[in-house]
Amino acid sequence: MSRENSNSGFAFIAGLVVGAAVGALAGLLFAPQSGEETRKQLGDRTKEVADELLDKFDDLKESMTDVINGVKRSTAETIENVKKSTTEMLDEVKKNKTKAV
Repeated sequence: MSRENSNSGFAFIAGLVVGAAVGALAGLLFAPQSGEETRKQLGDRTKEVADELLDKFDDLKESMTDVINGVKRSTAETIENVKKSTTEMLDEVKKNKTKAV
């Protein structure tokens, strides 16, 4: 995952939090209900938003784990390819050295 994708995940979560806060504030300002009802509704909505954020965080964590595992596999493959190439080159140098002597 590139840095841009990582930033877009953070931006999405930040947008979700800001949107929830603005929505809650608007609901409080225009609510035609009692304070007790408004507080209960606000508490319920806060719990819903917190649950959504936790779900998004879990998704992001899972995605990052997948990316990290992919990078590890790719790095291991690259190291193996470099080792193989180096061994082949050393063998070729030894062979040429033997021919020259």
